[in-house]
Amino acid sequence: MKLEKLNRDEALRYLGCRGDVTDDKLTALLNICEKNLLEVADARYTYGVYSIDFEDEGIRIANSDILLTGKDIAGHLAGCDRIVLMAATTGQGVDALLRRLQITDMAAAVVTDSLGSVAIEQVCDKAEAEILKEVSATNHTWRYSPGYGDLPLELQRPLISLLQAPKKIGLTVNQGNMMTPTKSVTAIIGLSENEVAPKKRGCATCKLRDKCNFRKTGGHCGN
Repeated sequence: MKLEKLNRDEALRYLGCRGDVTDDKLTALLNICEKNLLEVADARYTYGVYSIDFEDEGIRIANSDILLTGKDIAGHLAGCDRIVLMAATTGQGVDALLRRLQITDMAAAVVTDSLGSVAIEQVCDKAEAEILKEVSATNHTWRYSPGYGDLPLELQRPLISLLQAPKKIGLTVNQGNMMTPTKSVTAIIGLSENEVAPKKRGCATCKLRDKCNFRKTGGHCGN
């Protein structure tokens, strides 16, 4: 997947900028950081479609040992009989670029980190659009990731293993349940032939809401 251009407004929001930004130095920095990131990005994704069974302890992904636990994911997938499980990444090149900039140019590192967050969201948006064109389902939910609400972050490892993401797209999970490359996402999309009721989204479902810098400035992260 090729990324041609990144959403500057979103990057500026990640940086904590509000309103129109006319600073020439910041614009120039954004230009060079975007160029450098796009040159090294290797955007890839993989996915699978799985049946699910609702059990007392949680939601079982069919033909696996994976149990999606928590009230939030149960509510999110209510009425669904299948899920899309997807994983996406911008690749190791972005991580290498960030590590280099953190040593040589911290300002560029901060801007590039924000652009990297934008990049992975754009990868996920494009991946989701492509996947839903291929998947036969009348209705679907929005993407829901481990760490949202009360869905455990520890599920990253078994979900990535189920998708064979280490082999297919080079995506792994460390002992702290953080993904490598860092600009990566796993997500669950519910599928249903029946109408799917609107689900809660945003700060109310996020574990970081009490210490989120976006909320402190009156904004949000986009979820």
